[in-house]
Amino acid sequence: MIQRRKTRVVDVGGVSIGGHNPVSVQTMTKTHTEDVDATVRQIRELEALGCRIIRVAVPTIIAAQCLGAIKKQIHIPLVADIHFGHHLALEAIAQGVDKIRINPGNMKDRNKVEEVVKAAKDKGIPIRIGVNSGSVRAEGDDREELPQVMVKTVLKYCEHFESLGFRDIILSLKASDIPSTLDAYRSIATQCDYPLHLGVTAAGPPSLATIKSAIGIGTLLSEGIGDTLRVSYTGASELEVKAGYEILEALGFYKRGGTELISCPTCGRCEIDLVKIVEQITQRLPKDKKHLQIAIMGCVVNGPGEAREVDIGIAGGKGFGFLFKKGEKVRKIPEDRMVEELLEEIARMT
Repeated sequence: MIQRRKTRVVDVGGVSIGGHNPVSVQTMTKTHTEDVDATVRQIRELEALGCRIIRVAVPTIIAAQCLGAIKKQIHIPLVADIHFGHHLALEAIAQGVDKIRINPGNMKDRNKVEEVVKAAKDKGIPIRIGVNSGSVRAEGDDREELPQVMVKTVLKYCEHFESLGFRDIILSLKASDIPSTLDAYRSIATQCDYPLHLGVTAAGPPSLATIKSAIGIGTLLSEGIGDTLRVSYTGASELEVKAGYEILEALGFYKRGGTELISCPTCGRCEIDLVKIVEQITQRLPKDKKHLQIAIMGCVVNGPGEAREVDIGIAGGKGFGFLFKKGEKVRKIPEDRMVEELLEEIARMT
């Protein structure tokens, strides 16, 4: 059982972040925020996938002025992503967003930051202090290691916010490389009790970003660090949400409502067409079942053990397989009947 780091709880539009609350999956829209209809449409699609919090870019005052209209049409907390212009943050707060994200790397005027903090405090809106490796250090300044720079910057802002009586804070320290990301989060986790938003920034296209995010985010979560997350893709936001939940599920933080398929990678011992069987089963699995674990294994090395440990499974032999249900061997099935008989058995399970 993973022991999570103890943090204070911060409420984001009704979603509690930190403490003993579930790790929340969030993402960011890829639309132009000024296009209210397109933005709302995308957010609703992400809501259906289980996205708990949504962030939108606010690069212009027109975008900021659209936030109220967007918020009225969605059902999850809305976060305004602010860079450079403190006036954009003030307008977002006036529009009623549920959280502000600011980047210390590009909002450095102390007086303007104080205006944002005071406005957020008056409205009861939390702020994420989010530093990225690409914006936190001045060009050519490499006197300190990147993780140390990110941590010092974040702690300086926390101290400033606290001096204003503001502690509804969430932190993130994202780098595009995994070692820097891990070092920064591990360090900040020992120096404060604020909830942490996890991610690997600019992680690349899905094929690469999935690996980097699974290692970076997954490693931190396995150490008990992290209260909310975003997987960042050069690609669709829907894929980010799905990958976030897959990371949580792999670590035991989340169980999806449908089926979970376990299958072996195959090797020279496999004497059935396991790849074909798994593909056919995957395409035809019922969508309305409660959580079921299904194992489809190719040989006798791990097959019987894996099949016994799940709700239902098949352990392959030479042109056949043994069907297991709830730990018991039920019967022998020829290879050409495996798909149909397994699906029939799954259909009978409630």
